[in-house]
Amino acid sequence: MLSSAKDILDIDKKSNDTDNEVCIPDISKFKCSSISTGAVLLADIIPSLVIKSLAPIFLYKLAYNVRIILTVILMTASFLVVAFSTSVTIGLFGVTLASLGAGLGEVTFLSLSSNFKNDVVSTWSSGTGGAGVFGALTYAMLTERSMMGLAPQTSLMVMLIVPVMFFLTYWKLLISPPAIYKAVLWKPQSYLIPQDARSRHPSEVSDEQNRPLIDSNSSGEEEGLPSSQPEPQTFWQKIRPLLKFMLPLSTVYFGEYFINQGLVELMVFDCSHGFSMSVSSQYRWYQVLYQIGVFVSRSSSSFIVLLWRTLPLLAFLQLMNATGILIQTTSRLIPHIFFIFWWILFEGFLGGAAYVNTFRMVHKDIPIASREFAMSFVSTSDSFGILLAGFAAIPVHNYICNTFYQFF
Repeated sequence: MLSSAKDILDIDKKSNDTDNEVCIPDISKFKCSSISTGAVLLADIIPSLVIKSLAPIFLYKLAYNVRIILTVILMTASFLVVAFSTSVTIGLFGVTLASLGAGLGEVTFLSLSSNFKNDVVSTWSSGTGGAGVFGALTYAMLTERSMMGLAPQTSLMVMLIVPVMFFLTYWKLLISPPAIYKAVLWKPQSYLIPQDARSRHPSEVSDEQNRPLIDSNSSGEEEGLPSSQPEPQTFWQKIRPLLKFMLPLSTVYFGEYFINQGLVELMVFDCSHGFSMSVSSQYRWYQVLYQIGVFVSRSSSSFIVLLWRTLPLLAFLQLMNATGILIQTTSRLIPHIFFIFWWILFEGFLGGAAYVNTFRMVHKDIPIASREFAMSFVSTSDSFGILLAGFAAIPVHNYICNTFYQFF
């Protein structure tokens, strides 16, 4: 959805703009969108943050397979609504549906990962990185004039294959531990997990039952604190050990989404310095390069393991990235998009490294009895950083456009 942000904001003027997919010969002719892509980011993150915040309090009572069905329905509806939207408002509503589905899906699978060994966190992170590359690259190739050249509406309809794959992956590929409660989908009264099933902790189930995806002889990092340690009694006691993971991750995500949805739409190049790509095409390929960086770093955690003390360094570097790209949007010191592509790739690499190492550390260090809550709660930290980035992106977009460019 974020890869299509420019197209969503261009819906209202598509009928009057026949040059939307043509490069601009003179950069002085560039005109800002009246609405920042930060608005799409807010529609994409606020519902997700609400879902993630409610999950540790309410959603844990809902059976995993029911949550997956809801996720698939929301994903499908979002593609259809955005594809057939006739205004920015309807398009943003479709993004909201996608956000609800993404938030529910992420928190569901992160919670589910607490039932497996630590290796599954790296696999999950690599998979989400790969999904980002697949989505951004596929959309860019479908809409690129020199490739498939499909209209954004048609491209979004093609992407309906995603919820189908999501559904089949959970029901046909993933082997859930027998201890996981499963609702009978045609019996709504079974959707809520019974109290006795919720109280049956994974540690009470044998390793063979509990973690069928991992070889029982693997030397996974199942080191957490002793499971016999009493679970903290207050909410503050539960979240206090998590803050050292959450604050750096929030900062990293603030920096990268401030770049992706606040600045790169303004970092445009003319035909001779932008590989003859249109402004919209440049934006899509920025998203592709970012996702490739995320995928590479999320897939490398099995080989490059970071300590939690390095997380603040990643946050600092990402803020430096945001500062540098902010300067670039106003001064155009870097003359060609080729160099910006490498910069965006590095930005994605930092974001992916922060994500995978944060959740790997949480899974390893938090006691088994608190791990499901911890994985679910820490997942709100990236969303919180993205939320702040969305709010910051809109006024910065308006200031830069008023000062250096002009609005449509």
